[in-house]
Amino acid sequence: MNILVLADTHIPDFAKALPAAMYGALRRVDLILHAGDVTCVEVLEELSSFAPVQAALGNNDGPSVRAWGAREEVELELNGTVVSMVHDAGPRRGREGRMRRRFPRADLLVFGHSHIPIDSLAEGVRLFNPGSPTWKRRQPAPTYGLITIGPGRVHTQIMELPA
Repeated sequence: MNILVLADTHIPDFAKALPAAMYGALRRVDLILHAGDVTCVEVLEELSSFAPVQAALGNNDGPSVRAWGAREEVELELNGTVVSMVHDAGPRRGREGRMRRRFPRADLLVFGHSHIPIDSLAEGVRLFNPGSPTWKRRQPAPTYGLITIGPGRVHTQIMELPA
């Protein structure tokens, strides 16, 4: 299963649209995860034209994003891998233990909020923040994530977009 992961798109409050450089990857995935701060339901509708979408509710998401189906916490089982998703995983210090306690079944935890791409393994869980494809803040480039889940294996990758 091929999954494209986004967070913090902030459309239209920061960017006007998703980066054109992402569309090739969107056409090749089976599922799209959005870890919150979509800010406009039209983004979720556009993403849904490529593949099914699951979305976490971000702190900047309004009632229309919630009505679309975004939830505070998302938990999925994909090819035997438990994937949990939340927008804000809290401060960096103690994050691994805190997330392990909050999502004890998770093999992979997807989150956003910081706009900082993270791909790390700790406390028996892979923590994955795709960064932001539209608002890189102090990061060298805008980013999104790709995850491939097969029986007994998970491959994660942070993808850089042109700045």
